[in-house]
Amino acid sequence: MGRLSERVAIVTGGAGGIGAAVARLLASEGADVVIADVRDAEGARLAAELGGRARGLSLDVSSEDGWRRTVAEVERDLGPVSVLVNNAGIAEWGSMEDQSLASFRRVVDVNLQGPWLGMRAVAPSLRRAGGGVIVNISSLAGLTSYAGIGSYAASKWGLRGLTKTAALELAPDGVRVCSVHPGAIRTPMTAGFGDAYTSGQPIPRFGEPEEVARMVLFIIADATFSTGTEFVLDGGILAGQPAVVTSDD
Repeated sequence: MGRLSERVAIVTGGAGGIGAAVARLLASEGADVVIADVRDAEGARLAAELGGRARGLSLDVSSEDGWRRTVAEVERDLGPVSVLVNNAGIAEWGSMEDQSLASFRRVVDVNLQGPWLGMRAVAPSLRRAGGGVIVNISSLAGLTSYAGIGSYAASKWGLRGLTKTAALELAPDGVRVCSVHPGAIRTPMTAGFGDAYTSGQPIPRFGEPEEVARMVLFIIADATFSTGTEFVLDGGILAGQPAVVTSDD
């Protein structure tokens, strides 16, 4: 028996990258996994690979109606949801002056509004399951930032705060909510970055999606006294940042 047997998990953005690695690992631990993604064909292929009661469902995470339909279908076919991994995310590059309002809103709609809608939609199901776990995939850019990714950083900092609020609100229902903050991970989003991108890190390489997936599993199965907590996988970047010193002078 796996550590997640009899759990029903929704993984958004589950058709590729970090989401696919999470879906594979949760399924290997016995969970019924729902791969919720706009990439229907890729989600269906992964569900077929995983077998069991895994399935792919089409979901635009920025759609309230989409979330409502998804949760209703999952409950009807598999039972109450006990795990939600809000992984779906996009990035659009550009300085604050260069990025359009439409571009900014697209990023925030997927990366911040999407998890907010997901947690709202899934909360009643988690209560019916007797409790559960929500894992929000934020980013190292939700703890610091870089030039040229203002919309992405804003969405990921916002998700960090939203995670803490949800943790406080859902704790009485036996629901834990944590955030994961990956740095440079080898995914399609970082495909254009060369190895020089990570050369200054204490661990001088890209992380792998499977490493993030193992952190997600740890939060779900083992970190049972943690909620509202930030789990960082950054190759040691934050360890090298100078401390903030304040003065009364």
